[in-house]
Amino acid sequence: MKRLVILGGGESGVGTALLGKQKGFDVFVSDKGIIAPKYQKILLENNINFEQNKHTDSLIFSADIVMKSPGIPDNISLIQALISKEIKIVSEIEFASEFTKAKIIGITGSNGKTTTTLLMGHLLKKAGFDVGIGGNIGDSFAQLVAEKSHENYVLELSSFQLDGIVDFKPNIAVITNISPDHLDRYQYNYDNYINSKFRITKNQTATDFLLYDADDKAIENWLDNNITKAQKIPFSIQKELKYGAFLRENKIILKLTSEEVLMTVSELALKGKHNIKNAMAVAITAKLFAIASKNIAQSLADFKPVEHRLEYVRKINGVQFINDSKATNIDAVFYALDAMDSPTIWVVGGVDKGNDYQVLMPLVKEKVKAIVCLGIDNEKIIATFGNVVPVLVATNTAKKAVNIANKLAEKGDTVLLSPACASFDLFKNYQDRGIQFKKAIQEL
Repeated sequence: MKRLVILGGGESGVGTALLGKQKGFDVFVSDKGIIAPKYQKILLENNINFEQNKHTDSLIFSADIVMKSPGIPDNISLIQALISKEIKIVSEIEFASEFTKAKIIGITGSNGKTTTTLLMGHLLKKAGFDVGIGGNIGDSFAQLVAEKSHENYVLELSSFQLDGIVDFKPNIAVITNISPDHLDRYQYNYDNYINSKFRITKNQTATDFLLYDADDKAIENWLDNNITKAQKIPFSIQKELKYGAFLRENKIILKLTSEEVLMTVSELALKGKHNIKNAMAVAITAKLFAIASKNIAQSLADFKPVEHRLEYVRKINGVQFINDSKATNIDAVFYALDAMDSPTIWVVGGVDKGNDYQVLMPLVKEKVKAIVCLGIDNEKIIATFGNVVPVLVATNTAKKAVNIANKLAEKGDTVLLSPACASFDLFKNYQDRGIQFKKAIQEL
């Protein structure tokens, strides 16, 4: 019996443990921190051995294969020791893929991958396909494979998950966009991060497809200088394409076999230029599944937006409140501000990830009437925008931020939480930040 050791007792780790036990492995889970009660319960119910608050070398180095959770970097001593002992280390995505013959749609990108994943799943399910949706959102890929053998999987894939693949390949890969993010994990080298994203296509063959944003300079540059065997299908909102999806007179045009008008931009359920691109990627995929255009358009029109991503909360005295807590980098905030069509009170801040706020300056000058900083260290934001917007206020709770923003707002304005930063200074995660923001709005 082969021994499978899993480092990390979170979503991907426990999902891998379930699948590993199902497939006959001797499974052991090791977590340096505390394993959440809900995951401990699953491990105990399934008689899976585990340890927490420590890594015991003798129990780990006896592994035939190690699954490393995506949050664990490669440069720590334990991982380096495993490498030196030539013990195989894989990601959960890699491990799970060995136990399914399903068609896989893999979606990555710095922004938009969650929305695109859920929109893709929504459309395929409405068209009658058997689909499992997960990966970096919801249930882990391993748990999905363990619990039910779907015919198709739509997976959100982070760069961390892609770093651990060996043979994994999606039949359809989507790269929504690439902008600097998580650079601390990639030696502060943007090229390393870009290459990590493109691992999604490294094992694709000529029968597979790579869908990508043709307006994205990082993507275009990589494709100009590297080779993928996959069939490339671009999408664009800036130029007409000979092949792919593009905009013409505010209409989404598909040009795969013959040219056709899919729908007008105003019919999309999701607003903003970035969501037009997300919809294009989904529409192209749907065409590869031979779904009728009228059904594609209907699904794109009736999809409900993702929580914490440009999520409309409510309107109070003519002021609309929008929760974009998932916007944890500059590019995501750029999309959010670009989508605003009214004077905006921008709630921003948290743990800075090396942000260059100058990229946002034209949009801030055009659309932002006041800034409310929500974070412990707001110096960089204040230094950048203090002389640009008429009002800038710093605070350290979601409730205070909402109350201040509400006082600053006038009828017809928008209060936008779009932090550009990680949440860990004041909140558990971006979801907690968004929930507290929404709760404070409901209490106004």
